[in-house]
Amino acid sequence: MKPTSTMNDPVKAVPAPAGQKKRMIMLFLPVLVAVLLLLVPVPAGLEPYAWHFFAIFVGVIVGLIFEPLPGAVIGLTGVVVIALFSQWLLFSPAELADPKFKIPGAAFKWAVSGFGNSTVWLIFGAFMFAAGYDKTQFGRRLALILVKYLGRRSLTLGYAITFADLLLAPFTPSNTARSGGTIYPIIANLPPLYGSKPNDPSARKIGSYLMWVAITAACITSSMFLSALAPNLLALALVKSIIGYEISWGNWFLAFLPLGVILILLMPLLAYWFYPPEVKVNDEVPRWATSELEKLGRLSRNEILLLVFVCSALLMWIFATDWIEPAMAALLVVVLMLWTGVLNWNDITSNKPAWNTFAWFATLVALADGLARVGFIAWLGKEGSHLLQGYDPQISAVVLLVAFFLLHYLFASTTAHTTALLPATLTIAASIPGINMPVFCLMMVTSLGVMGIITPYGTGPSPIYYGSGYLPTKDYWRLGTIFGAIFLGGMMLIAYPWMVMMF
Repeated sequence: MKPTSTMNDPVKAVPAPAGQKKRMIMLFLPVLVAVLLLLVPVPAGLEPYAWHFFAIFVGVIVGLIFEPLPGAVIGLTGVVVIALFSQWLLFSPAELADPKFKIPGAAFKWAVSGFGNSTVWLIFGAFMFAAGYDKTQFGRRLALILVKYLGRRSLTLGYAITFADLLLAPFTPSNTARSGGTIYPIIANLPPLYGSKPNDPSARKIGSYLMWVAITAACITSSMFLSALAPNLLALALVKSIIGYEISWGNWFLAFLPLGVILILLMPLLAYWFYPPEVKVNDEVPRWATSELEKLGRLSRNEILLLVFVCSALLMWIFATDWIEPAMAALLVVVLMLWTGVLNWNDITSNKPAWNTFAWFATLVALADGLARVGFIAWLGKEGSHLLQGYDPQISAVVLLVAFFLLHYLFASTTAHTTALLPATLTIAASIPGINMPVFCLMMVTSLGVMGIITPYGTGPSPIYYGSGYLPTKDYWRLGTIFGAIFLGGMMLIAYPWMVMMF
């Protein structure tokens, strides 16, 4: 996700003409990059139409990074351009030579192919679950209950925030929505109870600690559950398309489980050591949470129904994949929520983030699949394997994973990172004999959440907490480096041996 308006917006800080000029540059940049690549001679061994497709694809990625327009608009533009000029960008000479081949129809079917992808519908269904949490206030209730019982001490309050995110994560595919819609609005009320104010020396009393724990917890849970981060689901589709390996909800959870449990249990304590709060105990927080719970009243009918529905979906995702497609299970729950009144149809049609993500990911899936279709992925794997030829497969796998993790410094969107680098990395790994591809795929995709900790723009919630006024820039970069190293080390030393043993 792109950093939101919670960060200092440089466009707003300058006169309007300068801001407009910057926006025009960002609009022109993706087009310029694509045109320059189109003018570059076609690399040896690659068909011209495949290179041309790649040029447009890179232009889309540049657009997603700088986002002069919404991501869905950028993705849709790329798909439409390729479909309109499909004779030079999408179809091989052999296909075009076939008299039975109808270019307009084939181009349209490819352009909308992403909208029929089951992963895209799973993302949409999960967004509806999040809407249910928000409308019924069940997510807020869970967080307040934890704060009520764990909020007296600063350390246990850190655990309360972490457990609240953990409980919400399996059913909230946007960590931005999870943090911005539920977690942050609650914890933003806590520092003032301790006399801790933003953009003030008193921030270190407890506000800084709480905000850092919250962003770290969001990153960990985003890796722990397949359905906790939207790019996870995109990565799932890419792995299936490029490698042919299917990752179930249960396998994902099992693969990251040991590291996830360790990080969940240790992270608030590590933050307490590396970024200690000045205030250790306060009796006011539990009283405040108790009063807020009293305002909510008893558990409502819709909250109970929502709890039953989301637990049913979770059970189907884990145990019933042989009988029902996960996306269909999600849609079944959405229908049940509509019939029982937990949600109404207006909640569906007015959910702009859900529809925006639906269109965005559908176009990205089509574009990423197109790279494989035109032969670019196969060519890239062949060329990439030459660079790592002669190295031990395990060393090659480690180099690729570390590079994939650290290159996140260049991205303000996990989605753009996934779309740009995951297909290439998977293809290169698949071309190296001896690499355990199921394990490598799991390592790559489960790293997407935890890598978001390294920068103030690395994942959707980052700008929310960075912009809170409790996390100074130098502190964020320092802690991001420390915790990023801890997470990457945990992937190598804990997750990797566990995955090798299990898969």
